[in-house]
Amino acid sequence: MSKGSILVTGASTGIGEACALHFARLGWQVFAGVRRDQDGDRLKASADGSVQPVEMDVTDLASVERGAKAIGTALDGAGLTAVVNNAGIAVGGPVEYLPLEDWRRQLEVNVIGQVAVTQAVLPLLRRSGARGRIVFMGSIGGRMASPLIAPYSASKHAIEAIGEAMRHELASTGIRVVVIEPGAVRTPIWDKGQSAADDIEASLPAEAVERYGSAVADLRKAMDFQARTGVDPEVVARVVEKAVTSARPRPRYLVGRDAKMMATLVRLLPDSALDATMKRVMRLAAR
Repeated sequence: MSKGSILVTGASTGIGEACALHFARLGWQVFAGVRRDQDGDRLKASADGSVQPVEMDVTDLASVERGAKAIGTALDGAGLTAVVNNAGIAVGGPVEYLPLEDWRRQLEVNVIGQVAVTQAVLPLLRRSGARGRIVFMGSIGGRMASPLIAPYSASKHAIEAIGEAMRHELASTGIRVVVIEPGAVRTPIWDKGQSAADDIEASLPAEAVERYGSAVADLRKAMDFQARTGVDPEVVARVVEKAVTSARPRPRYLVGRDAKMMATLVRLLPDSALDATMKRVMRLAAR
């Protein structure tokens, strides 16, 4: 396929930034969804001006609609080839004590925001016909949930469902829908997660700290392990390239050895064995 145009949300850091810069190097017209002007300026400088920042807060419908309108104007009647729904956050804590506001924030960004963006740019994608691609950034956590990050895993389970439903709904249009399922990736989301964990733990009542303190400590170590050993975001960007440019992309792409191993375990093992495996994995990561 020839080069095209692409919108990447959450392009300020991590996987989103890597995708935006990767497609810019390939010669694509890149629209980078950012929330702050300074992030957009930095991206433009990193790509020698070949990335066009678009202010887009996925939790603000008016912002999403303004961004989509700006992209339509820039395309001047041409179609948008692909959207990469990457914007996301990670919220953690014990379900028993995690405030509902944190649940809402998690799902608003990782789920509702992705749907809002997809709805807003679908008319532009339809102009590209069979070239159109909708890419959702999922996670292996969408197949196998880990303790103390239920909101994040729930959001990725939802993305799996949305992606699968849309794949069928849009089949007759030629627009392909793909879910990317990375394992651990070295991105700032883990730093943000650690910071959020600090705030959550500080707000927990004494009984919660007594009940979950050791588990939270293990989770912190596991998050640090993932931040150190995860794949580089560029690896994910190259897989996104496959999803966007392949004539017949797969419905799902696993990224990283850990993701592929966990997907195999989910497919082959009964729940009791998966539970035992999860305990072992958490213990090993916490060392």
